[in-house]
Amino acid sequence: MDYRILRWLGVEIKDVVSDGNPRESSPFINSGAATSADKSLQYDGKNMALFEEEMDTSPMVSSLLSSLANYTNLPTGSKEHEEAENNEEGARPSKKPLGTLMGVYLPCIQNIFGVILFLRMTWMVGVGGVFGSFIIVFMCCSTTMLTAISMSAIATNGVVPAGGSYYMISRSLGPEFGGAVGICFYLGTTFAGAMYILGCIEILLIYIIPQAAIFKIEGLEGPEAELALLNNMRVYGTIVLSFMSLVVFVGVKYVNKLALLFLACVILSIVAVYAGVIKTAMDPPVFPVCLLGNRTLLSKGYDVCAKVVETDNETVTTQLWRTFCDSDSLDATCDEYFTSNNVTEIQGIPGVTSGILAENLFGNYLEKGMFLEKRRVASEESADSPPTGANRYVMADITSFFTLLVGIYFPSVTGIMAGSNRSGDLRDAQKSIPIGTIAAITTTSIVYMSTVVLFGACIEGVVLRDKFGEGVNGNLVIGTLAWPSPWVIVFGSFFSTCGAGLQSLTGAPRLLQAIARDGIIPFLRVFGHGKDNGEPTWALLLTGCICEIGIIIASLDAVAPILSMFFLMCYMFVNLACALQTLLRTPNWRPRFKFYHWALSFLGMSLCLSLMFICSWFYAIIAMGIATCIYKYIEFCGAEKEWGDGIRGISLSAARFALMRLEEGPPHTKNWRPQILVLVSVDAEQNVEQPRLLSLANQLKAGKGLTIVGTSVQGTFLDNYAEAQKSLRKLMETEKVKGFPQVVISSNLRDGTSHLIQVGGLGGLKHNTVMVSWPRNWKQPECHQQFRNFIEVVRETTIASLALLVPKNISSYPSNGERFTEGHIDVWWIVHDGGMLMLLPFLLRQHKVWRKCKMRIFTVAQMDDNSIQMKKDLITFLYHLRIDAAVEVVEMHDGDISAYTYEKTLVMEQRSQILKQMHLTKNEKEREVILTVRLIHGRTASSTPASPTSPASPTDGAERGQTGANPEAVTCRPVDVRRMHTAMRLNEVITKKSKEAKLVLLNMPGPPKNRVGNENYMEFLEVLTEGLNRVLLVRGGGREVITIYS
Repeated sequence: MDYRILRWLGVEIKDVVSDGNPRESSPFINSGAATSADKSLQYDGKNMALFEEEMDTSPMVSSLLSSLANYTNLPTGSKEHEEAENNEEGARPSKKPLGTLMGVYLPCIQNIFGVILFLRMTWMVGVGGVFGSFIIVFMCCSTTMLTAISMSAIATNGVVPAGGSYYMISRSLGPEFGGAVGICFYLGTTFAGAMYILGCIEILLIYIIPQAAIFKIEGLEGPEAELALLNNMRVYGTIVLSFMSLVVFVGVKYVNKLALLFLACVILSIVAVYAGVIKTAMDPPVFPVCLLGNRTLLSKGYDVCAKVVETDNETVTTQLWRTFCDSDSLDATCDEYFTSNNVTEIQGIPGVTSGILAENLFGNYLEKGMFLEKRRVASEESADSPPTGANRYVMADITSFFTLLVGIYFPSVTGIMAGSNRSGDLRDAQKSIPIGTIAAITTTSIVYMSTVVLFGACIEGVVLRDKFGEGVNGNLVIGTLAWPSPWVIVFGSFFSTCGAGLQSLTGAPRLLQAIARDGIIPFLRVFGHGKDNGEPTWALLLTGCICEIGIIIASLDAVAPILSMFFLMCYMFVNLACALQTLLRTPNWRPRFKFYHWALSFLGMSLCLSLMFICSWFYAIIAMGIATCIYKYIEFCGAEKEWGDGIRGISLSAARFALMRLEEGPPHTKNWRPQILVLVSVDAEQNVEQPRLLSLANQLKAGKGLTIVGTSVQGTFLDNYAEAQKSLRKLMETEKVKGFPQVVISSNLRDGTSHLIQVGGLGGLKHNTVMVSWPRNWKQPECHQQFRNFIEVVRETTIASLALLVPKNISSYPSNGERFTEGHIDVWWIVHDGGMLMLLPFLLRQHKVWRKCKMRIFTVAQMDDNSIQMKKDLITFLYHLRIDAAVEVVEMHDGDISAYTYEKTLVMEQRSQILKQMHLTKNEKEREVILTVRLIHGRTASSTPASPTSPASPTDGAERGQTGANPEAVTCRPVDVRRMHTAMRLNEVITKKSKEAKLVLLNMPGPPKNRVGNENYMEFLEVLTEGLNRVLLVRGGGREVITIYS
């Protein structure tokens, strides 16, 4: 390959690689950063000389296929950080890719089974009943199953890198939805860490080492005991959170190595529960529960479940007697309920064959402070005597109801994203993710549903409702059922919750880091940084702080509904993403997983939304509010990303539908709004010459609608188009104009502008108004073509029935940052234009620049008009239009045309003659110059001004006759004199009334039908607007644009 070509290629490659634009990780075009020398060696001698200039953008098929085959995109999760830490210690052999079992199924099992199963499942069955609990479990498991089906479709539609659900949602629904739901998923994962830590502390302080409590609960009752428990949870929770954060900070590899141990604890605990259920059928364990009447007694309040016992033929009172009576003597004064009811002992685990299922079938919801009572047991209670000795009975610690149970239970079915988060580590992600995830959900759903039935069939109802096992010697209720010992469940659940907490503190910072590195939320960018190996230090710090909020709440039952909201919102948008992609039928939607349908996704989305409000309407509104705020923040302040998301597909479909509807007919007057085509000109460097035109267009857009910023550039398409398009876009961003740039390249500016007016817009969404700046230096000979082009624009808009706005002195118009604190917008309504003059100032006053200006409307009355009646009619008209404006009728009487008017008309004619010479032959120019000089000399020497009735003197006629010139060459035609007279009179009145106005709007006269009087037309407009600072000339489009009707 030629050295010059190589050098040129090197420059081009450098430009491509270092342009600074972020790109998606892709194995396709421009994914490598090869040097020019590498490129030349790669393509040299391969018969590709014909395509060598396109190699940068169109690689060879062989290199493309090689890139595809070797494409890997590992998630920026725990794997890389572990490998980075291992690399510091020395080279390690690369790990083999994971299969379905180790890569998806077991991680999902570990994440789904959690603290709720061990600490709250039995309580939920006891309070909600087997039937109600089964409904809750079925709803939640169905929601996750439908979400897993949708997630499988999305995950098998390409590679899912780091971020899991965040990545899937953001690439399917766009950065706004992705960022909002990603933050919600992050908050859910963070609060899940708090919930697992609280569960860990609850197991430690209540079931393993109760003596370790810093705030002693013994002897306290009611709110004091509850507060002491919560304070213990806060202190120990903060300690455990600090320790776990330190472990994650020191090295995530230790967390990953312990993951298998934690998983083994979970599986062993569940197996122990099923083994215990089988054992109850043959030999139920002995866990007696003592009842007084039908109330459950605290096990620490008695040594023997009896009031008195016989010892050596002597009746002796027990500890229970001393608890309810004022002394241990038989004649002591005792609690009335204690005296009236008998003490009975029942079996806490009667066994699966006992028939207790029928008693536990329906719910028994409790108010806070109510006694746990056994059904179908007689109890004598005096209505007059208040309950005493509340610390002697097992009581409900919270008020329970169905929706609370849903909120507390739902976190136990989350964790279904564990497989998709590891897609980079899988041998075949598109096969493993659907199979592993759905199999894990099926397994856990079977376990949950079966345990609901088995708990109800094996355990006594009062024991099920005993949340902390206070009636069974402080044992974990599910542990009482386990075999061979309750400690299997206690220690298994303890290590399980520790592992789940570590996993949450490991995953949440990496999710936040993935969001921060995407750059869609500017204020989170600092959390994208970390240690040299990529460890998200700052993200871990924020996660620990947010997690501490959950620790301060201190109640597992209060934290669980919070994270339920965030997970449900995340799952809802996963279902929405799948439904959207399926209904839109985008060409890129080709999932390998085929067992999905938009109706299933829609059902899953509806279930998620319903469960959010079932759990807690208050938390649901807060979660949606957080997501909405993040969405709007990303929309206005976030980085613009093009990820080919479904929202763009919706926009395209909606735009097509709307355009087809617009084709059905023109819009009603009530829906009319200015769809503006702004015609701007660019200089030699492709910079816009009138940037304030865009400011004015932006200030008019209170009525919304379409804005097209168009320019015509003379030259060739290859040389000029890209630069002009870039210049327009940059200016539109600066002026905050929401619209579309359109550049037309033509051999001459006149044709290009005409093409813009003709073909701008699409279908029914076309411009109905053209805005063009007044040609400022039109009188100068070099600008002769400029004002001719302007007049042609006026003619073309008239023929096309388009409204026309011509701002004069555009450089003096305010920018978008300026403010008028006072002043007037004056409308001079001379001829009816369909209401444009009324509508435009109303739209302007919606903008902050013009908001403080008041509106005045002037109209002109002739001699035969009743000015008083005109004013009344105009006030009535404005009242019906709902426009607030002052009204004034200006009377203009017919007056004689002054000599000055005639002289000004003559000078105008003379200028026209001079301009015509630019297009004459050499002989014609000489002849016309001689004639013009003589005429001007004769006019100046004459001492008597000509009258309108005899505009030309005999001397002039003689001279014209002698030279043989055209009689109309410098003759002031009566029609021109009248027009000049009108322009001067109107200008005099307008200047008198509106000299200090911030803006003057007035009707723009139409252009002459023939092109002979173009120069005169410009002169008339110049005279009409002379002495006014800001003038907006307006021509209507031939239709009504404002109406008095609703």
